[in-house]
Amino acid sequence: MCLAVPGKVLDIEERDGTRMATVDFGGVVKEVCLEYLPDLEVGEYAIVHVGFALQRLDEESARQTLELFAELGMLQEEFGDAWETAAADAGVDPVEEVRK
Repeated sequence: MCLAVPGKVLDIEERDGTRMATVDFGGVVKEVCLEYLPDLEVGEYAIVHVGFALQRLDEESARQTLELFAELGMLQEEFGDAWETAAADAGVDPVEEVRK
């Protein structure tokens, strides 16, 4: 599943002519393209989908959404380790498999 997740802009830079930001998604930090929101500033929140900031969001709405996603385990699903997720889905404990 690909979610649109709110994140807080930590810093902004131009890279090869493209406005990029470092964004914090409740503890997970990723690089995001800001071309759709050229006036977004450090400290603001945006909804991000597949690496693109799509819409500005107020801090309270972002916080509530991140808390709900965390409660539902959706942040781990979206940002977690793909191998770990696949192992869990298969009912395999990766730590036990390594010990064998």
